[in-house]
Amino acid sequence: MTGMGRLRAAKEEAESTIAAAEEQKRQMLLEAREEALTIRSGADVELKERRKELQRQEKRHSQREENLERKSQALERQEKALATTQQGLDATREELNTLKAQQLKQLEDTARLTFQEAKELLLKKAEDEAKHDLGRRYWEIEREFKEEADQKARRVLTLAIQRLATDVVTERTTSVVALPNDEMKGRLIGREGRNIKVLESLTGVDVIIDDTPEVVTISCFDPVRREIARLALQNLVQDGRIQPARIEDMVTRAQKEIEGTIQREGERATFEAGVSGLDPELVKLLGRLKYRYSYGENVLQHAVEVSLLAGMLAAEAGANTEVAKAGGLLHDIGKALTHEVEGPHAEIGADIAKKYGIHPEVHRAIMEHHDEERGSVEAFLVATADAISAARPGARKETLEHYVKRLEALEEAASSFPGIEKAFAIQAGREVRVMVKPDSVDDITASSLARDIAKKIEDELVFPGQIKVTVIRETRSVEYAR
Repeated sequence: MTGMGRLRAAKEEAESTIAAAEEQKRQMLLEAREEALTIRSGADVELKERRKELQRQEKRHSQREENLERKSQALERQEKALATTQQGLDATREELNTLKAQQLKQLEDTARLTFQEAKELLLKKAEDEAKHDLGRRYWEIEREFKEEADQKARRVLTLAIQRLATDVVTERTTSVVALPNDEMKGRLIGREGRNIKVLESLTGVDVIIDDTPEVVTISCFDPVRREIARLALQNLVQDGRIQPARIEDMVTRAQKEIEGTIQREGERATFEAGVSGLDPELVKLLGRLKYRYSYGENVLQHAVEVSLLAGMLAAEAGANTEVAKAGGLLHDIGKALTHEVEGPHAEIGADIAKKYGIHPEVHRAIMEHHDEERGSVEAFLVATADAISAARPGARKETLEHYVKRLEALEEAASSFPGIEKAFAIQAGREVRVMVKPDSVDDITASSLARDIAKKIEDELVFPGQIKVTVIRETRSVEYAR
């Protein structure tokens, strides 16, 4: 091929390439236009949808604004109506207050009472009714619980006393020594009173020799010393040899005999009560109570009796029987030293118990057996047994004067309350029977009155055991047939 032919061929190829490129360009332009048209049409559709949505939202907002406007108008109408109603209520209230004041004035004029007086009268009436209802309810509850408690208490006490079942009698110390004849008085006195002075100096007693035939009286506050003197004097009279040396010998023998008796009596008491492990010195102090009497009652016998009763009560009540028995046996141990140590016998006994290492609960029972409040069940049982033992028939003796004064004080305490017509102390002062005026005291008030009388007797009087207060309200209707 010649050069012209190659050139022509190259030119044709170039033209063909250009033509293909132009065709491709046109094709791409067409595709781009179609794609642009598609995008534009889609954008137009989306724009229309958004416009429609905005229109719907604008419509909803417009409706809400209209609703809010209507509600606001309704609220304004309600506020106006409420304001009008409030004004009407205020006017009505003022009118009612005026009418109330007028009616109150009319009532005060009619009843001749002020408002405050009528109010106080009404409150007093309500208070009286409430007190009456409360007293009646208290009376019913007290009666129910008292019946149940009395039944249980009677059962426990009856079982304990039945188990004790011992014969008890009162003893009395004697300070009188019988003589075979009146000539013995001169021998007892001795030359210039030498014999009687020796006896008095050795025993610490007063020997009274007066005009009473064939009798010598021994006086001393200490029952043990008095018993030593009595025994020594009795042995001297029986021996007949009365002179200072013999008197000293008899007093020594009497002291040893009394000491032995004290030791034996203390051991016997612990054995009978079933209390063991006590210090020997404490047993001796316990034995000294054989010569100690309270209201004619032998204190040692009383202590054993209280110990047995307290132990049995503790067994029935489920308490500590050992503590109760020991507390009962030692509750009056302080009386063995009341002639030597000042103070109440309960405190003296508690100090003695502490000194000899007695159990704390037993110490408490001794300390609290005369207190109003007690810290343990055993202390309460010891006090109960003490009252039972002291209050049983024949346990204690009183002088006639003291007995009469006690009954008079009992009747006076019961008669000190309003509404009482008569008061009588009966059953040797174990019961107070009170007759009330039926017009002044009703049945409910009678129950409260009995409780108040019992409380006053407890607070103001001293008495053994317990005192029953019986309030009797009796109404009578009397007519005459003519």
